[in-house]
Amino acid sequence: MKRTLIIPLLLVAICLFAEDVTPYFTTPEMPNALRYLPAPPKTNEMRYAYDTAQYQWGKSVRNTPRGQKARLDATYSVQRMAEIFSPIMGVAISKTNTPQLWKLLMDATKTTSFACDSAKITYMRKRPYMVFHEPTLVPEDEEELSHNGSYPSGHTTLGWSTALILCEINPAAQDALLKEGFEYGQSRVIAGFHWQSDVDAARVVASAAFAKLHTSKAYLKQLKKAQKEFRCKNRANIK
Repeated sequence: MKRTLIIPLLLVAICLFAEDVTPYFTTPEMPNALRYLPAPPKTNEMRYAYDTAQYQWGKSVRNTPRGQKARLDATYSVQRMAEIFSPIMGVAISKTNTPQLWKLLMDATKTTSFACDSAKITYMRKRPYMVFHEPTLVPEDEEELSHNGSYPSGHTTLGWSTALILCEINPAAQDALLKEGFEYGQSRVIAGFHWQSDVDAARVVASAAFAKLHTSKAYLKQLKKAQKEFRCKNRANIK
């Protein structure tokens, strides 16, 4: 049964990262969340009570500017990461303007996404909108994501790992970058696609995956290229 679930995950990955991407590690080489994270909360646990409380909080802010941001954050892509983080970086992140940084983000975030796979496939946790039978902020995504486990959150892994990577590029902006990365994950709670515990777990997963990246010579080499590129772009903007 679990093998059949791998196919939708692979199709999603192919669609999300359509351009050429070279991961630094394979899924089996990444930290396995099944071995260091607790299982998702059961309905009789206090953690689940917190999950349901956060779900209600998320619904309460949907018709606000924060809810509008959560809807935009439903987009899972490096392009969305560029839109979010470019103003903080002070440099427009794109394939043409910052090709070295773009390649770093494409390859690195693809790699960190692998760290979610084992837990997602094993637990196949139902998402909040499936449990409560209520609409999300993005109804068009509901059918596709109903076949993808909720724990841990893939969106949060993307947002938090991107923030960590960009902190290495622009450490002067680290607090603002981390804040934005944090909020990208919280958007999934607001939108109704993830429980708070999915998001909290994903930040741990992203951090573990980020640490693993630093054992890759290829990652460290590309990181230096991106850092150099950013310094040049930043100096040009200052002038």
